[in-house]
Amino acid sequence: MNKSFAGLAIGLAVWVGGMLGVGQVAVAAPVGDAPELTGQMAQAVKKATPKPKYGHLMPFNVANAPTLNKVVKVRFQTTAGELEIEVYPEAAPNAAERFLELVKIGFYDNTPIFRVVKTPRPFVAQFGINWREGMVDWKEKNFNDDPSLFHLGEGTLAFAKAGPNINSTQVFINYGNNDFLREQTFSTFGVITKGLENAYNFKQVGDPNMGLNQQVLWSNGGAYLKQLPQSMQPTMILKAEIVEGE
Repeated sequence: MNKSFAGLAIGLAVWVGGMLGVGQVAVAAPVGDAPELTGQMAQAVKKATPKPKYGHLMPFNVANAPTLNKVVKVRFQTTAGELEIEVYPEAAPNAAERFLELVKIGFYDNTPIFRVVKTPRPFVAQFGINWREGMVDWKEKNFNDDPSLFHLGEGTLAFAKAGPNINSTQVFINYGNNDFLREQTFSTFGVITKGLENAYNFKQVGDPNMGLNQQVLWSNGGAYLKQLPQSMQPTMILKAEIVEGE
């Protein structure tokens, strides 16, 4: 595959694979009015309430999946609306580390969502090209694959790559269940927890499968985007920032 892809029952919660949307849990309905808990009692209850073992991700095999104790929350402001993303470093350590590093340095700021594939079925939206000075060199800074341990379901994120161990900057959002990509070791590292509907409003531009010309974007993206007609202007990521967890 090329780089344009390159494509909590309360115990306290139960994950229902395929029956609930991304991040949803089956929760008992409240009964009557409960008194407000304050002070030490509130802290004790909070401490005693277990967190979901896998956050908002679903493992392929619970015997192999790590418990996800750490969460980093990231906000994307786009021209289609805001996304909130939870990144799980233990799910795919190499991918999470690179993604958070790129967010911190502003790599994704003012960059296009250059590939959006919605037909013949909703597939992916892809981003991660920055042609600007100090950013373009990241294109060749590859990192090794992580094991693919969690489902590539709706709203999850993974790095795009042209082959084994050559992930660098490009990330795709899954519009549906793309678990077949596990065979090529595409690894889920995070998921959209709010704003998924905005991701579905990303514009499909350029070639229906390939999107905009990646080679030209890498070499002279500013001029390329400027010359595109309004109907071909892609959804833009205005700003990406870490909002909690680091």
